[in-house]
This record gives sequence, C-alpha cells and structure tokens, in this order.
Amino acid sequence: MSDLQHDFEQASVRVKSLDERPDNDTMLKLYALYKQGSEGDISGEKPGFFDFVGVAKYEAWEKMQGTDQDKARQDYIDLVNSLVGD
Repeated sequence: MSDLQHDFEQASVRVKSLDERPDNDTMLKLYALYKQGSEGDISGEKPGFFDFVGVAKYEAWEKMQGTDQDKARQDYIDLVNSLVGD
C-alpha cells in the first residue's frame, strides 16, 4: 500500500473523531474529496428532487469530476489535518 493511500485511510478514521461537526459546506467538501479519492469520477443516477441531502452530495462529487484520484486523496488529507489541527 502506498503512503498516500495509507494516509488517506488514516484521515478517514481521524475525521470521525472531530470534537465539533464541520459546517455543511465543509462536510460536502469532505464527502466529495473522499468519494473522488476512493472511487474516481461520479457514477450512478442523480437522486430525486426531494432527496435534498442526496442531491447536494451528488452535485458536490460531480464538481470533482476529472480530478485525479491522488490529488483528491491529498486534498482530503490536507482538509482533515486542518480540521483536526495538525
């Protein structure tokens, strides 16, 4: 396993131990970076109009389309580190 992949996985564990829940925009950024870093470009159908949370998550991930997975992983790690205080 590469160092980047290991650090990405560690960040996904560390983010769950935050003292305070980040604001919604930050949560969506975390979600989108994690999905892009772990799965790549968006797949699947956009959720229905009344699934507000699902639509917001889908659109956040959609904006990441074309971003290299390693860049998304590093950006995710950096964001988690800034939230944790490293």
